[in-house]
Amino acid sequence: MSQQNSFDIVSKIDLAEVSNAINQTMKEIQQRFDFKGSKSEATLDQKENAIILHSEDEYKLRSLNDVLQQKLIKRGVPLKGLTYGKIEQAAGSTVRQQIDLQQGIPTDKAKEIVKIIKDTKLKVQAAINGDLVRVSGRDRDVLQDVIKHLRSVDIGIHMEFTNYRSN
Repeated sequence: MSQQNSFDIVSKIDLAEVSNAINQTMKEIQQRFDFKGSKSEATLDQKENAIILHSEDEYKLRSLNDVLQQKLIKRGVPLKGLTYGKIEQAAGSTVRQQIDLQQGIPTDKAKEIVKIIKDTKLKVQAAINGDLVRVSGRDRDVLQDVIKHLRSVDIGIHMEFTNYRSN
């Protein structure tokens, strides 16, 4: 019987690292001179998998977002996994922005990944399993070539290659 090797393409963001980055952001904002006396905050909504930024005006909101992005990068959270909502007015003449955290690969992006893999003409099979894509084939080197090719293509989402198995 032939040997089957496989790996999974997933997109998950570590919520603990996001929470730590938000805490670091809030500490820095409390120390910064340009935020003295302002009501700026960043919170993690775990039910909706989102970060909510809240500030007095758009300028401070953008500055808050810049600080948050720096902290996320330091903690190894990919910025491609963030989807920014529009800036909207909130109570008390403040502004708010919701940033959705990507958990799982959306179906349309999964179909695009499968199409890219099939277009490479490599001898592998790609299948969509819920919110991940499983790629399997006989040769490990071919699977490595698929990973290298996918890393070179920008799909617009964060991708991780996990669960590498040899049966």
